[in-house]
Formats: sequence, structure tokens, C-alpha cells
Amino acid sequence: MDEPATGPALPEPAPGRPAAGQAGPAGTTVVVPPPRAPWPQRAAAWARQNLLASWYHGLLTLVALAILALAGRAVLSWALVRARWDVVTDNLLLLLVGAYPRDQLWRVVAALVLLAVLAVVSGLAWAGPARWRRAQMPVVAAWVVLVPAAMVLVLSVPRQGGAGTGYGLILTLVLAVAGITLSFPLGVLLALGRVSSLPVVRALSIAYIELVRGTPLMVVLFFSMTALPLFLPPSVRPDLVTRAAAGLVLFTAAYVAEAVRGGLQGVPRGQVEAAQALGLTGTQAVLLIILPQALRAVIPALVGQFISLFKDTSLVAVWGLLEFVGVAQSVLSNPSYLGRHVEMYAFVAAVYWVFCYGMSLASRRLERRLGVGER
Repeated sequence: MDEPATGPALPEPAPGRPAAGQAGPAGTTVVVPPPRAPWPQRAAAWARQNLLASWYHGLLTLVALAILALAGRAVLSWALVRARWDVVTDNLLLLLVGAYPRDQLWRVVAALVLLAVLAVVSGLAWAGPARWRRAQMPVVAAWVVLVPAAMVLVLSVPRQGGAGTGYGLILTLVLAVAGITLSFPLGVLLALGRVSSLPVVRALSIAYIELVRGTPLMVVLFFSMTALPLFLPPSVRPDLVTRAAAGLVLFTAAYVAEAVRGGLQGVPRGQVEAAQALGLTGTQAVLLIILPQALRAVIPALVGQFISLFKDTSLVAVWGLLEFVGVAQSVLSNPSYLGRHVEMYAFVAAVYWVFCYGMSLASRRLERRLGVGER
């Protein structure tokens, strides 16, 4: 009599887990995923699928690799052999903090530590374990309160040399963080005002958004630098840094409002009806149901706008506020460093890339965590 046929051997179940095909709790069938292949086999399979799928895919891959190899060799040869990086190393502290009083650098360190803690807690609240999600609203309130406090801490020292003196990268970070933190809630309020059922609120919101979006950033900065004090009481005279931050906030808020409005229009009408069926008021439905879905859908657009804001901070140099790029240009005016433009601007570009790519990377992680584009 023949022996019964047998299939391939099943993997040994993990301790405490049923084997494949065995009945699990409550009679359910447990499906155990197959074991993963070693990484060399996975890498070879990925290359065959993505780089060598056909003969022209392979040809394009070889051409691209050849161009990258030639470009990489030229860049490394210049960076490691011919470039003279002393223009950066000799002025590194000046590029980072400018003419900030050296005995007051503890203020900068304290502000950076505070922002780093806020960034870490924000990452845990939105992309960390589920128990941290209850801290989302307190974290938002902490950003709105503590960022202006950090800005005041850094800028509450008298600047030396008048308006032509800057704080280098610190000034860039102050303007960018203040602009991002304050323009976001203002933009959300403008977006809610634009879709409001109150005619006056809707008309004012539309007028502001369309006026600012139709004006170049340089004009908005000029208005905030020169005309803003005319609308304030005589006893209130903000300094140039505060005026520049106000201009960036007013400009960015209009674009944030349009991005959020697009997200609000993308929320299905059924969500509002479901919230009403649950007995929620209009405000509760917007804050708890509509707005979270709208913000989740427009994360890429918001991050793109904030990256643009970070790079636009260099425009304040027109009014004598020497931020990172302004200090770099002042260093290049030194006769000892004539002809070192490539090294200096390569360093400036690298620093900008680190911060912009960091924001983009955090955005992608948050999108994956929230399942943007998947559900």
C-alpha cells in the first residue's frame, strides 16, 4: 500500500503561537507569513525588477551610473583636493551666530534645546506609540507659546553695530521657526473663515488671501518693515527682526489658508452628516471630524510651503538683517578670502539642504504613519 503524499515541511511555529493552518483562538485559522530570503537574494531580485527589467532599462541604468560616477568623481576631486575650506573653518562661529554677544550664547543654546525637545515630543505625539496621541493638543499649544518665548530669549540682547549686524544661522532659524509656528494657526483660521457661512467673515478672509497671494513677498516684507509701525501705537516700535518675522507670517498664512481650504473641500459631505447624527455641534464637528482629515490630506502642500519659507528668509538681508546668507556674503567681502565663492556657497547650500531635507523626511514619515494616499 502506497504511503500518503506529504507537502513541503512547514516552518516551526514560534513559542506560544500555533503553526500554519492550525486553528487559532475562537476557531480562526492562523496564516504564518513565509520566511524572508537572505538580503543578497532580496537585493538581486530588486535590481532585476527595478533596474534590469528590460534591455532598455538596463541601458538607461548603465548610462545613469556612468554619469553619476563621472560627476561624483569630479565633485570629490574638487572637494577633497582643490577646494580651500579655510574660508569656512576660520569663520564657522561667525556663520552660525554672527555678531551675537559671545557671553550671551547660553540663550541660543537654551532656545535650541527647547526647540529640539519640542520637535522630539511632536514626533512622538504624531508618529510615535498610540499612548502619546493624547498629547497632540498640548504639544500644539506648547509650540504656540514656547516658540515666541524662545524668540524673545534669543533676541532680547542689544545688537552691536546697529541694523547692519546680523546673527547668521541663528537669525535664519528664528525667522523660519517663528514664521512656520505662527503662520500655521493663522492660515487655518483664514481657511475656516473662507468657508464660513458668515458673509462678513468669508468676505474679509477672501480679501486678505487674494490680496496677499497677488503680492510679491518683497512687497509684503517692505510693508512690514516700513509701514507696519504706522498702524501701531506710538509706544510700540518693534525692531527689524520682529517686523521681518511679521511679514513672513502674513505672507505664508495666505498660502497655508489655500492649502487647508483644499483639504476642507476634499472631506466628503457624509462626514459632516455623520457628525451631526452623533449629536456634535458645528464647532465640534469641525475641530474633531473635518479639520483633522483636511490637515492630514494637505501635509505635502504644507511642508512644501514651509520649506519655501525657510529659504525665503534670505530676503531679509535687503534691510540689513544679515542672516546665514548675508553673513556668508560679508565674509566673502574680506580681501583675505577673495575668490572663495564656490567653497562658501557650497557650505551654505549644504546647510540649507540638511534643514530642508530634514523637514521633507519628517513629512514623509508622518504621511506613512497617517496613511496619506492609502486610505
